[in-house]
Amino acid sequence: MAVPLPTGKQARKAPSLSDEARSNLVEEMGLVWTELGSPRMQGRVLAYLMLSNAPYVSSAELAAALHASTGSISTATKVLVDEGFIKRVGIAGQRSFFFRAEDDVWGAFLVTEARYLRRRQLFAERALQSLGSDDERPRTRFLNMRDYHEWLAEHRHETHEKWARYKQRGR
Repeated sequence: MAVPLPTGKQARKAPSLSDEARSNLVEEMGLVWTELGSPRMQGRVLAYLMLSNAPYVSSAELAAALHASTGSISTATKVLVDEGFIKRVGIAGQRSFFFRAEDDVWGAFLVTEARYLRRRQLFAERALQSLGSDDERPRTRFLNMRDYHEWLAEHRHETHEKWARYKQRGR
């Protein structure tokens, strides 16, 4: 569903964060993201969107603000959308891509992580089928991998429900 372009007060809310503080947080999130084994640009894009007061941000704005190529932005946003961290927004009459961070980025990730858990579980099963009878230690490792991801998948809904209840406590 296409969303109309914002007008008046919707267009841009004045940021209360200085440009320097915003840049520092964006860069720090990029570094945190690399510690998790993901590309720095993904963390920078996510941080920029999380810090934005706008209802959505264009690919062009992301590229300009982050001093990044359009290809780099495209790659990062595709992964972040696929993983459930951000949403693509269609804007009526616009051909550009627009993005926004969910208010609950982490809860949105919990909802979409099922396919990643299943993919890892299936990989572990394929590895187990490939192992020989003398591969006891590798077998134990891949059994644990398979079972861990199966267990996570089984408890994902419960975890999301607990997260929703936890968020409801007074902040």
